[in-house]
Amino acid sequence: MSKVEEKLAELGLTLPPVAAPVAAYVPAVHSGDLVFTSGQLPVVGGKLPTTGKVGAEVSPEEAKDLAQICGLNALAAVKSVIGDLDRIERVVKVVGFVAAAPDFIGVPAVVNGASELLGTVLGDAGVHARSAVGVAVLPLDAPVEVELVVRVKSV
Repeated sequence: MSKVEEKLAELGLTLPPVAAPVAAYVPAVHSGDLVFTSGQLPVVGGKLPTTGKVGAEVSPEEAKDLAQICGLNALAAVKSVIGDLDRIERVVKVVGFVAAAPDFIGVPAVVNGASELLGTVLGDAGVHARSAVGVAVLPLDAPVEVELVVRVKSV
């Protein structure tokens, strides 16, 4: 087990299986020293635990928890192409999308669910640049979607 996965276990979290794509793409691509994940939904056991807009059907607190699940799914996608999460040298960029009710302005706090997870499990390597974007709708009516760009050590 990698040190990253040991840290997840200390937090009571486990790395899930890679979420199956919902369209024509792959979960992650390794190019040079970078890994780009596709947008990861908060899929648990093959399904979304909830759907809808944040600030309407989904509370901001619940959405933050869902963003953490997206972060876990993104780490699983990274692992699927590099084999060992201890190879992560730096999370370069996080992009978080939040399906928001028209008057919801707390998008950055929701995406913190993923950002805080990465900082906690990766330490300084998890500190990243980020965009947090409110949108009208996401695939499968998911409340949150997160994608990562990470730099990895060569083997």
